[in-house]
Amino acid sequence: MERTVVQIALFGLLLALASTLPNKDDWDVYSFHINSTVTSRYATTVITSRVANRMNESKEIEFHVQIPKNAFISKFQMFIDGQVYDGVVKAKEQAQQQYTEAVSRGESAGLVSSVGRTLEEFKTSVNVAAHKKVTFELTYEELMKRTHGKYELQIHARPMQPVRDFKVDVYIHEEAGISFINVKGGLSTKDLANAITKTHADKQAWVYFYPTVDQQKMCDSCGDQGMNGDLVIVYDVNRDNGLGHIKKSDGYFVHHFAPSDLPRIPKNVVFVIDQSGSMGGRKIEQTRTALIHILNDLAEDDHFGLITFDDRISYWKRELVQANSKNLESAKNFARNIQHRGSTDINKAVVQGARMLNAHNREGSASILILLTDGDPTSGVTNLEKIQSNVRQAIAGKFPLYCLGFGFDVNFNFLEKMSLQNNGVARRIYEDSDADLQLKGFYEEVATPLLTDVTMIYVGGTNLTQTNFSQYYNGSEIVVAGQITDNNIETFTPQVVAISSNRRITFSNPNESVESTGSVSDDHIQRVWAYLTVKQLLDKELQLSGPEKEKVKKEALELSLKYSFVTPLTSMVVTKPPGENTDVLHKPKEGETPQRWQPRVDHSFSRQYLAPSSRRSSVMQQHTPRGERGEIGHPGA
Repeated sequence: MERTVVQIALFGLLLALASTLPNKDDWDVYSFHINSTVTSRYATTVITSRVANRMNESKEIEFHVQIPKNAFISKFQMFIDGQVYDGVVKAKEQAQQQYTEAVSRGESAGLVSSVGRTLEEFKTSVNVAAHKKVTFELTYEELMKRTHGKYELQIHARPMQPVRDFKVDVYIHEEAGISFINVKGGLSTKDLANAITKTHADKQAWVYFYPTVDQQKMCDSCGDQGMNGDLVIVYDVNRDNGLGHIKKSDGYFVHHFAPSDLPRIPKNVVFVIDQSGSMGGRKIEQTRTALIHILNDLAEDDHFGLITFDDRISYWKRELVQANSKNLESAKNFARNIQHRGSTDINKAVVQGARMLNAHNREGSASILILLTDGDPTSGVTNLEKIQSNVRQAIAGKFPLYCLGFGFDVNFNFLEKMSLQNNGVARRIYEDSDADLQLKGFYEEVATPLLTDVTMIYVGGTNLTQTNFSQYYNGSEIVVAGQITDNNIETFTPQVVAISSNRRITFSNPNESVESTGSVSDDHIQRVWAYLTVKQLLDKELQLSGPEKEKVKKEALELSLKYSFVTPLTSMVVTKPPGENTDVLHKPKEGETPQRWQPRVDHSFSRQYLAPSSRRSSVMQQHTPRGERGEIGHPGA
């Protein structure tokens, strides 16, 4: 079977594009456009691929897309010979039934799957008649996350052939004003410089990437098969260091809060490091390297502690100490000598870390507990729910717990639930050569607390997303959305109350009106609210059980269906011409065991369906490696 593969990937807006053309005269991707619009930090991306069958016979053409894990696909269409075929979002159970029926008929049914750190795959295929064309159009939406004082749109392009009409158009509109915008990455080279156009005018910015066929062969990793590299767009908005930016439209509002002109709060941090046998080799080496870098970055008014654990606990010191040069040098020597051994007693280690922080209650400081582990608990308390209960009781809501899961053997669902129960987040650390930089990068996100006990208050607001945050960190952003009661802007009064060092402060703008979105489409702010609400309901559902869990799950499902979001609770049924097979797009969910495509026997037909690299009747059943939900707001959110 001859096929082409078109891949695209976007993080914040991460895209990858790939196509395989054994013979350029067979069929051709003659146009590929990526059009991304970012408004109020909410990105809507439309990917349009036009493909022509150059053969004298019908051919199967495959559309293969990679999108950011944080994104929700909201629309998919195919245009074939004047007809439009739409994807329809349904409850997962309904879509699964349609998928199962397709498989039982020996048809191909596609599942989306995770591919690496940031991406999810979706693929579908359709038969195109001789000398006919097909257009694929995919739309997805994502609320961008601010880290390290910036937003990043990273575009990875790998078309595997030069494309005659290849365009990337990015338009950014921020009412607060764009403070800076830069373009970098492997495709931002001298040879490709005149293919990139960047325009910045106060509240708006445009980036165009229009490489010629010849230019698509000219980057460091490019060649006859076209582009292969990254285009990264970095920007931030102007900050007033007050209440932040509030925009409203059609009865909804979104509030972005990110003050920076505040004194840093001294922190108390305990690192709980897994040194069990499975951490041997490169994992423990990278952990030691990262820990030494992190210790170098501690400020002198910070206090810290180190615990390593397997089936026993090893303390550098049994209490927190000041991060002066003498203590830091001693701690670095301790870190250099961490060795892997034994089994894994997560319960005792995390509870002891919490007790150390509780015993060191400094006024005007912020406490943080960070766990790094690569496996399931195998000694001490091993019941996951009991561990979560013990940890929740030990922390008692006083500080956030951040869980870093090293590799794919770790039970990420367990870590994610435990983090969320304690006002933190879980993050996977990938077993790559830069794992130490991943660890250090995460620490830098929480390295500078500016506020604690942040409460977002909206008099005259209703149906609000999360409004209480344990900590706010420099370089991050808190995002809250909701409805304005009776759409009455006159009675809508936003306010933020928080603790800065050891004093209570209030952010408000009593004389300033809330901005209307003006030229922005009426449903834009509403969709931001829906996106954020669904994300937070999915996190909440993970923590609950029984009737409460079902209630939250039902609410998330209803919103997903209303706004046509492909979420872990919904799927998109890809409608095709009569006689064609059915594809079902599922969003991966963290916690599923990675599986490969395997040969499968369908007993109702007494025949074997091979992996997708074989004939047309194959069953595409690639399931999800454990991918992340991704965080919105900031690590303390």
